[in-house]
Amino acid sequence: QVQLVESGGGLVQAGDSLRLSCAASGRTFSSYLMGWLRQAPGKEREFVASIRWSGGSTYYADSVKGRFTISRDNAKNTVYLQMNSLKPEDTAVYYCAARVRPGTSTSVTGFDSWGQGTQVTVSS
Repeated sequence: QVQLVESGGGLVQAGDSLRLSCAASGRTFSSYLMGWLRQAPGKEREFVASIRWSGGSTYYADSVKGRFTISRDNAKNTVYLQMNSLKPEDTAVYYCAARVRPGTSTSVTGFDSWGQGTQVTVSS
């Protein structure tokens, strides 16, 4: 099992930046891929970004490309999501997730362990 704890959410204005952190513990060596997904009120959970623990390849949703950057610190077992030029439509609960199966995924069902989520609210 991989345990995930998110932090860094908050209330910001449009155009501001925010950095989310996800601390992983437990069987972190079994994780192939770490991701960030989000769920806005009344909407389904959606993929935002992911990164491989080994090699660092990254993947992004079209809606955040050029604005968000996912990164990892293997020594700290921590994954980050730097969010710049935030928009009101970025308002959501952001979840950190881990995939323990080989391969990559950009879908919600492609991840196996989840954090509790952190709220990000962007005001206009």
